[in-house]
Amino acid sequence: MPLRDAFALRRRALVVSTAAALTAPAVLAQPGRPGGKPIAVAQLADMSPQQQDVSRDFLVGSRAAWQDINAKGGVHGRPVQHLSLEVDGSAAAVKAALASARDNAACVAFSGTCGDPVAGELVAQLRADSTALAHAAPWLQNSSLDVDERTFPIFAARQEQIGHALKSLTLVGVRDLAAIYATPADWRLYREDVERSSSAIGMKLQSFRAEGNLSKLAQRLNAATPPIVLFVGGTPELIEFTQALEKQPRQRYVIALADVNMQTLQQLGGARNNTAVIATQAVPLVTASMPVVRNYRDTLARLFDEPPSPLSLAGFIAARYTYEVLNDIDGAITRSSVLAAFQRRGALDVGGFRVAFDSRRRSVAFVTQSMLTQDGRLVG
Repeated sequence: MPLRDAFALRRRALVVSTAAALTAPAVLAQPGRPGGKPIAVAQLADMSPQQQDVSRDFLVGSRAAWQDINAKGGVHGRPVQHLSLEVDGSAAAVKAALASARDNAACVAFSGTCGDPVAGELVAQLRADSTALAHAAPWLQNSSLDVDERTFPIFAARQEQIGHALKSLTLVGVRDLAAIYATPADWRLYREDVERSSSAIGMKLQSFRAEGNLSKLAQRLNAATPPIVLFVGGTPELIEFTQALEKQPRQRYVIALADVNMQTLQQLGGARNNTAVIATQAVPLVTASMPVVRNYRDTLARLFDEPPSPLSLAGFIAARYTYEVLNDIDGAITRSSVLAAFQRRGALDVGGFRVAFDSRRRSVAFVTQSMLTQDGRLVG
């Protein structure tokens, strides 16, 4: 079976396995649970083939967090209805989802929009829209996108992820790097981030743009190509690329960014023989002892038949951050009071995950790394 077909079948099976949980109604008034008037938080999730691997795990984590929050009393005794709005990645679908949330009088904010292209599109559409809806903790990876007074990113963008990865390489004397862009869109959107980051630390960069065939691109790499490869693209593209590298005799290390799902990569054999994959993550390791990570693992195990993953942890943290801001509001919880609360942008500790904003309105963000070894083990 071709790789992309196998990948698609697995993703469909995973989506079906949790469809009931993801579309279940929010926990409303029950004995021992919040009984006030519900408020609603909307979450856009890009379920296009290119992004569903990111969005599906992210959505699981957010759903787990909101169910746990409601079970413990909601926000000031009011249950939170988690509105998951699935889109196909198009601007028209984002516009329709925005209209749906805007027309829902109970909806006070967007939280945890994923993946990156849809998060960026919602930023643009909110900027053009007059509705005062806060856009909290989106999976906004594009460092070049200007952040306005309605968008509050808390995760490291690509520039910070790339900078972290490259600095770790320079510490061991690496000065040459190959950058692989999986699609023309990746080249267009993210080349500036990569070139700026590599130039800032004096690293020599060779860039390669795939034109629809990553296997052929992998075979173009030769002895003159640096052994360290920065891969800019999604999980299915990375699997195709790394499996094609098996035919090369030279050992290579592939650095992926936070949009890659390492668990899927592991299950579908994305690192073999002469290739190891290092993933840069915008959240703590899922094995960390940090309170928010322990809470995440416990909640996920209780509510979902799912292994922990960095992307679902990101969804969990996005919801918890949104909750902390909402819960700190004195008085009525309205769209305007919620937006004002986010705009204060005070430093916030979310169970050990610290959120503090810089002059560009970006969070001073967390970056970690884990490795999928050549024998298929996930370390970190």
